[in-house]
Amino acid sequence: MSLKFSHSAIIVLFLCSFTTILAHEDEDPTIKTMEDFSGYPIHEPHLSFQNTVSSLSVDTRSLQKQIDELSTFSDTPAPSVTRILYSDKDILARRFIKNLMGLSGLSVREDAIGNIFGRWEGYNPDLSAVGTGSHIDAIPYSGKYDGVVGVLGAIEAINVLKRSGFKPKRSLEVILFTSEEPTRFGISCLGSRLMAGSKTLANALKTTVDGQNISFFDAAQSAGYTKDEGDLSSVFLEKGSYSAFVELHIEQGPILEDEGISVGIVTAIAAPASIKVDFEGNGGHAGAVLMPNRNDAGLAAAELALAVERHVLESGSIDTVGTVGILELHPGAINSIPSKSHLEIDTRDIDEERRNVVIEKIHQSAITIASKRGVNLSEFKIVNQDPPALSDKSILDAMEASSKELNLTHKFMISRAYHDSLFMARVSPMGMIFIPCYKGYSHKPEEYASSQDISNGVKVLALTLAKLSLQ
Repeated sequence: MSLKFSHSAIIVLFLCSFTTILAHEDEDPTIKTMEDFSGYPIHEPHLSFQNTVSSLSVDTRSLQKQIDELSTFSDTPAPSVTRILYSDKDILARRFIKNLMGLSGLSVREDAIGNIFGRWEGYNPDLSAVGTGSHIDAIPYSGKYDGVVGVLGAIEAINVLKRSGFKPKRSLEVILFTSEEPTRFGISCLGSRLMAGSKTLANALKTTVDGQNISFFDAAQSAGYTKDEGDLSSVFLEKGSYSAFVELHIEQGPILEDEGISVGIVTAIAAPASIKVDFEGNGGHAGAVLMPNRNDAGLAAAELALAVERHVLESGSIDTVGTVGILELHPGAINSIPSKSHLEIDTRDIDEERRNVVIEKIHQSAITIASKRGVNLSEFKIVNQDPPALSDKSILDAMEASSKELNLTHKFMISRAYHDSLFMARVSPMGMIFIPCYKGYSHKPEEYASSQDISNGVKVLALTLAKLSLQ
């Protein structure tokens, strides 16, 4: 007896012969194999990455070359990097990133202040996308890895997935955030704050100037942005614009390196607050004015700096930190009693209430010190007082699963530095991946992350994005 088969039936039988290799227990093996064969989904895929994991390959040489090349767009000589918002070097660096996005097949767009987006469209583009990214601006005389790993690493994560043959259900979008550092206009995470819908910031930027008295809008327009300076609402994102956001970043601390752990899974980002304080005294000649008769604004500032340390330690938590990062005296002469002093204080904690208690104690100390020393507390201004952000459980699970599947050691930890993810958490579920950096160094030329650690981070990011794109 002879059997006759149609051409389509032969193809189906041919594909079915491979089901024992590619099939999984909880799915139709024929459909799964046909999807793999054609490269297109027949139904909504199940979350399985056995083939994807084995084929994840990071081009570490190319990625390191990109990091090195980006570092040349700097206003200070190597090995330091200085890249200030809307400067000529910043503009060149932005072009470099947009070019890499284009070479990776991403569709590129920019918003009114220069947040840059590179999208790999998924096969269900109507769903909200999964976002990833970081920043490339750099404070004076810093290093070449802070933020950069999260941008170039994100582009490479997309390339990794493309090379593996993976096809996302949700679109994947790489974001370069404008001005995470507060260097030029004194506003940290400027781009992500606006994306999160800060109307207060949008209004404040209308009168904001830098140290050279150049307005924010003039600077932005010189770089080709803010065509309509009266309205920045186009930058705002609606809640749910992304289904998830994941940021890859160097730890900027020593824990992962000290403990020999490959990956940090961030559970929370500490709540930062910034305070500006001004004291005014009488000043006078350093030799002629006797000690009992002095109203020394410099000593008031020194006493408050020590009070900051005391109040932080009184919290009883290792997660409470405080820093007097700026202390300026006027007139700044060795033989002149300071008549004015200016402090800028940073305090942060993963517990918002505990941090706010520290802020109030600092305020009360400033009042007491001013009264005791006979100086005027002319300003005590809380510049920002942001809430902490907790990582989303589904993203934590995806990052942990990815680390395990890649056989990488991992540790759950908090971020005491704040990042654009802090503000993206107001728009979408958020998570962060940390990789080790040499001695925890950051914001200095010695900042360094090894190619192997960067590669590990990119793989975890790629696999995490793949998992989240299919949810």
